[in-house]
Amino acid sequence: MSTEKGPDHSRRKERSRQAILTATRTLVAEEAYEKITIEAIAARAGVGKQTIYRRWPSKSAVVFAALLALSEDADQSVALPDTGDLEADLKLVMRATAEEFADPAFDRLIRAVNTEIANDASLAAEYREKLAQPLEEAKRARLRSAQKAGQIAADADLDLALEMLYAPLFQRWLHRSGPVTAAYADSLVDATLRAFGP
Repeated sequence: MSTEKGPDHSRRKERSRQAILTATRTLVAEEAYEKITIEAIAARAGVGKQTIYRRWPSKSAVVFAALLALSEDADQSVALPDTGDLEADLKLVMRATAEEFADPAFDRLIRAVNTEIANDASLAAEYREKLAQPLEEAKRARLRSAQKAGQIAADADLDLALEMLYAPLFQRWLHRSGPVTAAYADSLVDATLRAFGP
């Protein structure tokens, strides 16, 4: 009886998945989003388009998966720094967020995802569940810690504080209404801490 193993299908599937996600990110960085097709992604990844359709139902689902994979690759845990210095911790995170938005490759990818979730309720729900909610809960947890330490008012509405902190940055980026810089990120932290301080 032969003890030789057949091909490792799971390893081959994972290689194909990574090739598809990488090809998607590359194409989004290079092309106008509306010109990108499943066929183009498949050609760039070196797979048949049915390989993509077996895993994802649409271009928007592939693009979202490519974005989600970036956050998974960056760090499996979602937590904000907690050094005890709320201002420094928030400025570190907000500057990193501004830097991400300023990165042309990330900018094009997140704009593509936002285009799709605006018109696809099921993708919007998946985005909220897999990406937005875990990030929001990590941010809320950091503010709760600051509240317990007396750095934020005991009766502060933490959801409102998060909106004041992040929404202007996102809106400025989305509408291209001004530069998304470290200085602007710092100013949002300063204003939010003034509004919600003890």
